Amino acid sequence: MAIAGRMVRERERLIGMTPDERAWRKQWLKDQELHHGARKVPALELELNNPIKRLYRAPLDTITKVLTPALGFQRAFTVRYWTGKALIALTGIYAAAYYFKYNQNDWTRKGGWRVISSRKACVPGDEGFPRLSDRSAPSDYAARGFKQSPI
Repeated sequence: MAIAGRMVRERERLIGMTPDERAWRKQWLKDQELHHGARKVPALELELNNPIKRLYRAPLDTITKVLTPALGFQRAFTVRYWTGKALIALTGIYAAAYYFKYNQNDWTRKGGWRVISSRKACVPGDEGFPRLSDRSAPSDYAARGFKQSPI
């Protein structure tokens, strides 16, 4: 017979248990726990996290400490996690917008992003149907902003 007894099977437990069997099962389940929760050693956490990591984690850690009494640890940690991810995404969006705004391709540089926009479609029946091109001279094509330069 196994140490768990006949109560190891769910069907046996559903048939019915005496108070002694219920107490024995409760104790047996408690004995099966191998880990009783995380131990927090502040000195060890300071040793494992270098000063730079502690510095950039400090703002979100403070938010977590403030929110933990109101929301509980799990929800406060979830807010901390997604706040960090949102800030990283926002920084990436700002960096991309800055790069596209100030690193455009024009006649003064070889690199950068070149943005080309197509003409609007004009079909019969539209206002101003035979729309003419705004480029009239050969120098209008591939100018890359040379004509608008103050030089």
